[in-house]
Amino acid sequence: MAKSDDCIQILRGLLVFGNVVIGMCGIALTAECIYFVSNPHDLHPLLKDTENNNISAAAWIGIFVGLALFFLSILGIIGVIKASRTLLIVYIILMLITFAFEMASCITAATHRDSVTKNVLLKQMLERYEKSEAANDSENEVTKTWDELMLQKQCCGVKGPSDWQDYTSAFRLTHNDADYPWPRKCCVLDAQGLPVNLDGCKLGVPGYYNSNGCYDAISGPVNTQAWGVAWFGFAILCWTVST
Repeated sequence: MAKSDDCIQILRGLLVFGNVVIGMCGIALTAECIYFVSNPHDLHPLLKDTENNNISAAAWIGIFVGLALFFLSILGIIGVIKASRTLLIVYIILMLITFAFEMASCITAATHRDSVTKNVLLKQMLERYEKSEAANDSENEVTKTWDELMLQKQCCGVKGPSDWQDYTSAFRLTHNDADYPWPRKCCVLDAQGLPVNLDGCKLGVPGYYNSNGCYDAISGPVNTQAWGVAWFGFAILCWTVST
């Protein structure tokens, strides 16, 4: 009988430990998803304008799931310690619901991580960047975001400066090719934010303009965050099932 009681106590201890880990993982998942939706790379205006909000939606679901896991872990610990059948049944039902939400978050993040393609971003940039008559604030946000991105990452366009030469754009309709072969933010700028050599930038002289595109600067953080939400959430699901 004593041996049976010892086994029960060990089992309870393992269940409590498992729920402690679940609670900690829930906090970590919430923190990760908050980091994503708080827009650390200032790319959400671009993603929103391309109508690709699926990764953001997955992150919001992740925040809900993380908080749910934290509170459910507390409920599970209380249920195990008190050996309350009612609490444990409620715990299992709510955990199954949370499990379903996290599955949706993982699938959404994983399947839409590659949806931000070069062609999608290129179309957006050509149509919205410095549009002469912005219909709404989102178009102004697109221009501002592209300016900040090209300035911070020292890049130009999606594929490169040739984007502004090879395609018709809203920018080209208001800027002649001789004076503005590409936006000024494509030039190498000094500390005052002025081109180091404006003529060299216009002529495309190496060292005076940024010849690389911005696609990697956009897709890299988006893919990293999407995989973070998907795989970390999946790892939590695996631990939850095993517990």
